Amino acid sequence: MFQITGNAKGHIIIVAVAITATGIGVSVILALYYKKRLSSVDSMVFWKKKTKNYRNIEAFLRNFRSLAPKRYSFSDIKRMTNSFKHKLGQGGYGGVYKGKLIDERNVAVKVLNDSTGNGKEFINEIASISRTSHLNIVCLFGYCFESQGRALIYGFVSNGSLEKFIYEQNPRDKQLKWEKLHQIFQGRARGLEYLHRGCSTRILHLDIKPHNILLDEDFHPKISDFGIAKICPRKDSIISITCARGTVGYIAPEVFCRYFEEVSHKSDVYSYGMIVLEMTGGRKNLDVGIGRTSEIYFPHWIFERLEVDEELGLQGIENEEDNECARKMIIVSLWCIQTNPSNRPAMDRVVEMLERRLRFFTIPTQAFLNISKFTGSRFCKFTIMVNCTL
Repeated sequence: MFQITGNAKGHIIIVAVAITATGIGVSVILALYYKKRLSSVDSMVFWKKKTKNYRNIEAFLRNFRSLAPKRYSFSDIKRMTNSFKHKLGQGGYGGVYKGKLIDERNVAVKVLNDSTGNGKEFINEIASISRTSHLNIVCLFGYCFESQGRALIYGFVSNGSLEKFIYEQNPRDKQLKWEKLHQIFQGRARGLEYLHRGCSTRILHLDIKPHNILLDEDFHPKISDFGIAKICPRKDSIISITCARGTVGYIAPEVFCRYFEEVSHKSDVYSYGMIVLEMTGGRKNLDVGIGRTSEIYFPHWIFERLEVDEELGLQGIENEEDNECARKMIIVSLWCIQTNPSNRPAMDRVVEMLERRLRFFTIPTQAFLNISKFTGSRFCKFTIMVNCTL
């Protein structure tokens, strides 16, 4: 047998310690390396397992690749937004940030919350807007779909949404002139006409509201937010939905109650008319009907004055051209908010009406149905017209 001397034992201990230290060091290095890899790869695998809809969304993106805009990584999103430095707005879906592409074009980046729907809105947005190319439709430059987050990249629209121009508390110098309002409503009507008739497939927006109408530097309106849009063949219009969708105050009656016929492109027409009426009503003088304001239905109030050719008492009417613009827009809106969808004009007809002279207009027959308890409209007790024909 060999005997290990004291010196040999010391050498063995040193070697063992060295090997152990080396092993620990290598383990630490490997752990750090794989930790970095895991953050970009294994975390994605975990996210795939965690998110039930991941495979469906990826399958859609693969199948839609020829039409889909450019795909960006989340690091690209952080770089173009300067780490989300300039926030433009916040909604239930997430935040919107100003960014810049490599070619210096300004963009608006919508970063979606993890809890935003089950991916259907993300798919709808890409599927709908990617099929469009129109002055009055917002442009989608790209998207991001990664474990770190989802984002949609739009063209930047400098004047923000139409919503901020509606209410009377706006300073007088910030209110839009009637001619400009008429231009905006014409552009918005053309945008909807394009969605309903100009695409290879018919697109129903189903969430037309002031917040979703953006204005560029020349106040050209651009329809945005296609998260709940429906795509259907050109020859079809009637669609089936399982539950009411849209924004309270702008939803057509048939969307939340099948008694009023089926949901179709005429549902967008109703929402369009609501916005027109709201913007004209938002400029109504406060002294009209003082003492019994809560009893006044604005459509009823405006209808009575149109019938007898009375002054409308609206702000900003400076000349006969303004008066004609205001009356024309109000009459068009009253036609658009008919309760029966078949009595509303299609959007191509709306475009024609807005281009005609006022003397060729007819006022719809009055018949009111109070549905304020369903719609929650901003008009104190908003009412809509029924039993009219165009």
